[in-house]
Amino acid sequence: MSRIAKVLHTAKIHTIGGRENGVSRSADGRLDIRLANPGTARIGTNPEELFAAAWSACFESAITQAARSRKISLSADVTINAEVDLRIADDGYSLNARFNVSMPGLDRDIAQALIEEAHKICPYSKATRGNVDVAVNLI
Repeated sequence: MSRIAKVLHTAKIHTIGGRENGVSRSADGRLDIRLANPGTARIGTNPEELFAAAWSACFESAITQAARSRKISLSADVTINAEVDLRIADDGYSLNARFNVSMPGLDRDIAQALIEEAHKICPYSKATRGNVDVAVNLI
């Protein structure tokens, strides 16, 4: 692990009740959500949806950073449709993910290069590398 030079942000979340009927709240009060298993009548989201939202937002920012470093202008229409699967196998639970990235108006080779760079620099991609199967597709 590399030495941390400067902490930019620390997310502080208090969770009680777990994924089935829990609640998560941030210390600053900006996040206050109910948790629920998919397919239940309970109102709420699940950890996989939260993870997909967080990772795809970070990944899109990494694309922007990669484009900026190459002096490439992106349209405001860059989008990511993220899917995170919770799987079960003989060795227990695991995750896999798919990102379908759209960068309208950009040459396909350039867009693919930006995606590859983003996957190298995105903190979530770094944290999950080797642990989560991920497919990133340019659509």
